[in-house]
Amino acid sequence: MGLQEKFQEDLLLEEETVDVNEIVLYNDDVNTFDHVINTLISVCEHSPQQAEQCSLIVHYKGKCTVKTGEYNDLKPRCSKLLEAGLSAEIV
Repeated sequence: MGLQEKFQEDLLLEEETVDVNEIVLYNDDVNTFDHVINTLISVCEHSPQQAEQCSLIVHYKGKCTVKTGEYNDLKPRCSKLLEAGLSAEIV
């Protein structure tokens, strides 16, 4: 096995060990679109358009992935969504 193949194999192994999690936001009958949009902009660093699209998906589909990444980055963000009264979890 050449150096290039070994490097590619190591890179593939490294990629497999990185866990990617998601914050899923769920629909509720309590929060307004404006509140959800503003919270997504603030907590998840969404653009206004992205936050609006996510809020519509949540409304019509019941849930939407609003952020992906490593667990340690998502945990405080999910906590802030919950503190803001939204229904969310990390999956």
